[in-house]
Amino acid sequence: MNLHTTRIELRTSPHVVKGLSVEDIMFNVVLALLPIAAFSIWQYGLSALVLLLTATVTCLLTERLFNYWSGEPNTLSDWSATITGLLLALTLPPSFPLWMTVVAGFVAIALGKVMFGGIGHNVFNPALVGRAFVQAAFPVSISTWAPAYASHRFTEFIPTTLTWPLMTPPNIGPWAKQALDGFTGATPLARWKFEHVATAPYDLLTGAATASSGETSAILILLCGAYLAARRFMDWRIPVAVLGSAALVAFLFQLWNPARFPDPGFVLLSGGLMLGAVFMATDMATSPVTPRGVWVYGALIGIVTVVIRYFGGLTEGVMYAILLGNALAPLIDQYMQPKVFGSAGRKT
Repeated sequence: MNLHTTRIELRTSPHVVKGLSVEDIMFNVVLALLPIAAFSIWQYGLSALVLLLTATVTCLLTERLFNYWSGEPNTLSDWSATITGLLLALTLPPSFPLWMTVVAGFVAIALGKVMFGGIGHNVFNPALVGRAFVQAAFPVSISTWAPAYASHRFTEFIPTTLTWPLMTPPNIGPWAKQALDGFTGATPLARWKFEHVATAPYDLLTGAATASSGETSAILILLCGAYLAARRFMDWRIPVAVLGSAALVAFLFQLWNPARFPDPGFVLLSGGLMLGAVFMATDMATSPVTPRGVWVYGALIGIVTVVIRYFGGLTEGVMYAILLGNALAPLIDQYMQPKVFGSAGRKT
């Protein structure tokens, strides 16, 4: 017998391999995002289409550029940059200028991902890093909204879409006939916070309300999230914890003062809570892995989101809540480690 042909491999657990790669998981996330992206295009037309393309292409080019500069292999095939671009675009207003979208995409990859060492090493969700940057840099543009289902959305761009830096959009074409109030942040959360007017639940469920590109149809987001959960590409406990804690806190506040605080249904269906809970808080690289830790992490995000909405200066708080949860994820895992079988409990 030839001893050189005999190999003994010693490996740590787990020893059963499911057979899924990072590419397989990420590709399925892309598939789950495509219906939401398509619905955004149906709502807002050409501007939503070029917004999605610009954000995604910018993220892909930025990742490839840093691959080249660092001498690393091409990582575009893992689909992570594609997911970042799609999620980033879906969190932006459809009227967001394209040059600002390029800035957001570059920051999302460069600061949110590459700076930490690439996929799996990032501390924060890259798409939210890009959005947080443009939230601070371009506060007016990111709080300017266009009405959905405009009759000319497939023939004309929203004027702000193609605006160059330091320029104002032209006041010509069909969009100029729209009332200016349609471009001043009349989202359901803004109407509730500043005008104390609640949006009908049907509009929030079906996507008739004005919001960011991918935040309008709660039903579609839940269906796409259910696909990922059924394929076990997403930890269902995280969105359940986020939405459950947000609903509980909203219920308690409404119980205390019904005239001031909206009902839990409005809190869950408005803004970016649904998209954030399903597709961003569940990011495998930035969320806890311990069984109890994912519940604490999700509950933290839900509670902080409602507190910012109710008492903060901003109408929306889910972005900052998720980024805070990302920062605390390692600490949550540290204190929520399961007890080793046969070991004594921690002494205090």
